[in-house]
Amino acid sequence: MEASTVQTVTPATKASDPDARGGSRGAPAPGSRLAEAFEAVERFPVLIESRERVIAASTADTPRVGELIEAVEADVALTISVLRFANRSGGAGGVASVPEAIEVLKPSGVLAIAGTAPSFDFFESNGGWELKPERFRVHALASQRAAAQIGRTVGWVERDELAVAALLHDIGRLVISRLHPGYKVFFDAASRPPEQRLREEREQLGIDHALVGGVLARRWNLPQRIAVAIERHHAEDAEGLAAIVAAADMVAHYSQGEAISPDRLLSAADRCGLGQEALRELLYELPLNSPESSRASEPCPLSSRELDVLRHLSEGMVYKQIAGEMHLSVSTIRTHLHNVYGKIGAVDRAQAVLIARDRGWI
Repeated sequence: MEASTVQTVTPATKASDPDARGGSRGAPAPGSRLAEAFEAVERFPVLIESRERVIAASTADTPRVGELIEAVEADVALTISVLRFANRSGGAGGVASVPEAIEVLKPSGVLAIAGTAPSFDFFESNGGWELKPERFRVHALASQRAAAQIGRTVGWVERDELAVAALLHDIGRLVISRLHPGYKVFFDAASRPPEQRLREEREQLGIDHALVGGVLARRWNLPQRIAVAIERHHAEDAEGLAAIVAAADMVAHYSQGEAISPDRLLSAADRCGLGQEALRELLYELPLNSPESSRASEPCPLSSRELDVLRHLSEGMVYKQIAGEMHLSVSTIRTHLHNVYGKIGAVDRAQAVLIARDRGWI
């Protein structure tokens, strides 16, 4: 499947492309340019702050797995690398989430990945990327946050998988920015809604970033459902995971003051089961603090997953039930709870639940 899809992608050699006309002058062949662009995405730089957080979580006396998951999921490059290596190690291409990948690689493996990756700092346009890494990261995280809220509202079970699909939904843009660095229209999100820019990509370049993103996901052996969500997040009939990513992408553009089509957003929200009232609340809440932190009586030091574990505990679930509900291993649930104890000073599960309720966190 991958080979045939790559052949579909290679019409980057249109007459409008200067490199396509330069074969006689020794320009790279179209296939090699595409391969080089793919490899460049695999070297996309890690934010220095993300690297520092990975180092801190991995080198603690007891590795803080919850913090490590958060640091990786907040960084596009780390998520790409961790999933690529986990699926290479795991074999069957079944690793769909960062928690699963860290179980395969162990904190030491993630530390090695972060320590050897190219890096950039805030406000830098590192490594010759015309699409600045920080700009790309901000939109990816806004989409991920919107997807998480949509997932909670509609009862989407695979939240870790959703976090990956939302964070990586635009990875094809990185390929196009390498293949066509002078294509400025592609970056104009302020006046052109996503679907218009996608049409212009197809018409002017012969490819589009959603299709290329699906090719990349398959190249990295990510599960087919994630590749399809990335590939189809702009499709008018997208369903399931792809529909949630589509709605989250448009909500993120809206929250960043960029153009969207209200009709397309309403349609995507409807296809993923998000009603108009819930959508209005999301559009209102997203630019603000998250609902958990803004309504709590004092700042909450716990991650969203740690809060989910506490909520399930408060409902009377045992570790095995929580692991099944959250699609994590029992050992990961124990790790989350251990981190909770350390952060809030609890000595057991009951006290942790009582503290969280008393402080308005659950």
